[in-house]
Order: sequence, then structure tokens, then C-alpha cells
Amino acid sequence: MSGQFAKKPGYEKGGYADESNFHRIRITLTSRNVKHLEKVCSQLIDGAKKKELKVKGPVRLPTKTLVVTTRKSPCGEGTNTYDRFEMRIHKRLIDLHSPSDVVKHITSISIEPGVDVEVTIAQ
Repeated sequence: MSGQFAKKPGYEKGGYADESNFHRIRITLTSRNVKHLEKVCSQLIDGAKKKELKVKGPVRLPTKTLVVTTRKSPCGEGTNTYDRFEMRIHKRLIDLHSPSDVVKHITSISIEPGVDVEVTIAQ
């Protein structure tokens, strides 16, 4: 019964016929805004799944919190009151297993402002 379905050209059991030109690609996304970050992650994963690539992620890494404590009073006199400002940096990892020519097509999506994308390609 499994012989009824047509196979894609170049597609063998468990992957493409020529896996020698496949690369492991790690995409690192960082942002201060979680909504923008999650939107870009979902767009990247949807694009990769449409190309039928192996996708792992998004892996949510721990949030880095940068804290700055300052005195409220500009002159230094008066009651000792402090302001505490913080900036949170969120980070996601996405791992792909794909041919090198598909990488540019996947990463050519519209990226939200404030989201930094770093692509690392390994053999």
C-alpha cells in the first residue's frame, strides 16, 4: 500500500539523495521585544517547513537582565532615593539542516525592527 504514493524527485528514504552538500545552520535571534522575536521565529520556521527541512527550535535561552541603579536627586542632597532601570534581552536559537542554496531563501524574510539575526553555518 505504501507503493501507491509518488515520491519526490531526488528524495530517498530519510532525506534527500545527496546529503553531502547539506549544512547545519544555527540562527541566533536576539531582541528586547518578545513579540517581535517570536514573530520572526515563527516566520523562519514556517519557511523552513515549507521547504521540508529538518528544524529544531526555537530554543529559548535565559533572559539577560541589565540593571542600572541611579540616584533620583541631581545634586546629591535630600533623601536617598533611587531609580532602578532594567533592560531585558531575550534570545532564541533555531537549528536547520539544509542545502546551502536554500539558506538565502529562508533568511530573506522581513525582519522586525529591533531583532538581531546571526547565522552560523557549520559542515
